[in-house]
Amino acid sequence: MAYRFLPWPLPALTAWAAAWLLFVALQRAHLPAAWALVLACALGTVASLLGDTWWRRGLIAAGFPLSLALTGAAGLPAWAWLVPLALLLLVYPLNAWRDAPLFPTPPDALNDLPDFAPLEPRARVLDAGCGLGDGLIALRQAYPLAQLEGLEWSRPLRWLCARRCPWARVEQGDIWRADWSGYQLVYLFQRPESMARAAAKVQAELASGAWLVSLEFAVPGWQPHAQLHAPGGRPVWVYRMPAGSAWA
Repeated sequence: MAYRFLPWPLPALTAWAAAWLLFVALQRAHLPAAWALVLACALGTVASLLGDTWWRRGLIAAGFPLSLALTGAAGLPAWAWLVPLALLLLVYPLNAWRDAPLFPTPPDALNDLPDFAPLEPRARVLDAGCGLGDGLIALRQAYPLAQLEGLEWSRPLRWLCARRCPWARVEQGDIWRADWSGYQLVYLFQRPESMARAAAKVQAELASGAWLVSLEFAVPGWQPHAQLHAPGGRPVWVYRMPAGSAWA
């Protein structure tokens, strides 16, 4: 994952150059231009997953098709220019845009969590919106004996996460429709707009004594059981059931 830590704009330049090299190589191999576009755009879209912010991921993914369009040299049919959009929608489906588009959990962000939210061995822990698996990796460092599970709406991200985290159970699905009642801890790294919805869900579904952990964003109006600080200063908010007056 060293790619993510390259100084900007080197990640974008590297991804664009790789996509162009692949496109040219495929054309020299006499592959139809439309297929060369598909594969080169796919490479750029996969590379965008390693960007550290949403707008940088967009630039990485869009750079190659935009530069190809500006050259006007591809000689592609009009429909072929829908390919980059289709690939982006496959990786970042519209249904998931209301939640965090792809915010990776920093390494070591949750290492101190067991001191404040202890769990029994084999406790079920859910990373709701697991993306590429950075949160699951951080949870495994914190709770090596836990039964870790991830839920992700994007099918390509779920597939990649399952390969990065073979020791976790990773499924595709809507985190808001899933049943959270069987988990002893639910971890979120969403957006501020998602926290009220998450609060209502844990109040309705989590059992007494279970934990809700949110990286960076607090539940408005709720008193946390603890507030930690991840490397880089990002807050980690720890809440414990039961709901009701104990939260306020």
